[in-house]
Amino acid sequence: MKSIFTRIIEGEIPCYKIKEDEQFLAFLDVFPLRRGHVLVVPKKQVDKFFDMPDELLQGFLQFAKPIAKAIEAGFPCLRCGISVVGIEVPHAHMHLIPINSANDLNFTQAKLTTTEEELREVQEIIRSLLPLPS
Repeated sequence: MKSIFTRIIEGEIPCYKIKEDEQFLAFLDVFPLRRGHVLVVPKKQVDKFFDMPDELLQGFLQFAKPIAKAIEAGFPCLRCGISVVGIEVPHAHMHLIPINSANDLNFTQAKLTTTEEELREVQEIIRSLLPLPS
């Protein structure tokens, strides 16, 4: 069965796209923990993060790195935190979140309420700070 992320990848569900290539897609979490919260997913649906083939796993981090740097540059934070939980959606994914403490990665806390306008603003901030494709 298709995961919600596969449905986003295939265009069945819209998203606030940050970056995309042949293997990966990054988009805003519409229920973010912090402003600037991005999800990164492989286009191939694999349930568990460490079940991805080694080449895909390596490419995952390389794809996410400039996005993490853009998040750090665009939002007040000490660093871009990474979280791989993988319980709610059976599709490997990584959360990139601007953080100032470990508690900023606590998924049991209330999510932010955002508007479409706020999400578009966050999308533009991050995209504007990504390196231009070579």
